[in-house]
Amino acid sequence: MTTPSKKTPRPDQHGPHRKQYEVNKKKILGTQTICGICGKPVDMELKYPDPMSACVDHIIPVAKGGHPSDIQNLQLAHWCCNRAKSDKIAGTANDYENKRERAKLIGFRNLPLSADWLNC
Repeated sequence: MTTPSKKTPRPDQHGPHRKQYEVNKKKILGTQTICGICGKPVDMELKYPDPMSACVDHIIPVAKGGHPSDIQNLQLAHWCCNRAKSDKIAGTANDYENKRERAKLIGFRNLPLSADWLNC
């Protein structure tokens, strides 16, 4: 019989990187205005749990070896973009758009996050 394993806390949420992460998070939220994932503006007045609210994304996810608090590894993102990216390593916003344009098959992983259903 196995016991469920306890999840180890992320280093940007607990431990020695927490303080530096918070400092850099404030810098990112105070200086950037464009989502690093989709390339669209982020409305800083929207608050969580709004899916378009601002959050800070790790460019190289901590789970993939990215530094938890280095400002070079942090970027502004929409909450929904960050959730969709998850622990994947994405390119720049232009790379992301080019990949979507080149997609030949439509599957549940590359559908748009929103659509103008009235004008379809």
